[in-house]
Amino acid sequence: MTTLQVIDLTVRRSGPRDSPAAVDGVSLEIPSGTTLGLVGESGSGKSSLAGAIVGLVPVQGGQVLLDGREIRTRTVRDRRRLGRLVQIVLQDPDTALDPRMTARQTLVEGATVFRRLDRAARAERVTELLGLVGLDPRLADRLPRQLSGGQRQRVALARSLSVKPGLLIADEITSALDVSVQASVLNTIRELQSQLGLSMLFIGHNLPAVCHISDVVAVMRHGRIVEIAPTETILRTPRHPYTRTLLASVPSLRTSLPGQRSS
Repeated sequence: MTTLQVIDLTVRRSGPRDSPAAVDGVSLEIPSGTTLGLVGESGSGKSSLAGAIVGLVPVQGGQVLLDGREIRTRTVRDRRRLGRLVQIVLQDPDTALDPRMTARQTLVEGATVFRRLDRAARAERVTELLGLVGLDPRLADRLPRQLSGGQRQRVALARSLSVKPGLLIADEITSALDVSVQASVLNTIRELQSQLGLSMLFIGHNLPAVCHISDVVAVMRHGRIVEIAPTETILRTPRHPYTRTLLASVPSLRTSLPGQRSS
């Protein structure tokens, strides 16, 4: 389990110097073993923030701390250390998975990045990982094109778990899936978080999905956090007008979702 702290983080967009910042002085914290949901419309800066946390996006100001230590990505050793602590799952599994590699090959590659495993241990680890994400081990030797969209996303999720990270970032991972598949994947993520004790940053623009997963919800707009509060508080007594607008667009959310979170 890992604690994440983001302190006054700023990420600039490419373009003129006077362009608005993609991430403008954002601060937030994810205590060990909890899930923070980050919600906002497209272009609000959510993915830029995720990229900055994992070292994929240059940071112009502020700090990102894991367990009290500042993230550094200057050397290969720094990046390897970060990869052991933090993994990210992206929106589109079609671009995240190598089309030439079977699910088994993908998971073995991830599981052996930081440690050596013999053939028997590799097979056992693949079966374990597929089981964690709700996939039949008999799918292990299929290529991505032979799997459904939901199955591909589960393989991508399993690969991220293969290194046993303390923090998982899920960036819009259900938005490309059918509604019925979304619900199943969301429930799997909730079970994983509870079972593995993961710290998690769950990013989305779908407020019901974000609330279903999260202990605390942060609302992002134009590169800034406009409101952050426990999920129940966001649902019942939102303070910012933008949060109220998001809630108003989903009339049944207030009554249906709290019961789902407690189940």
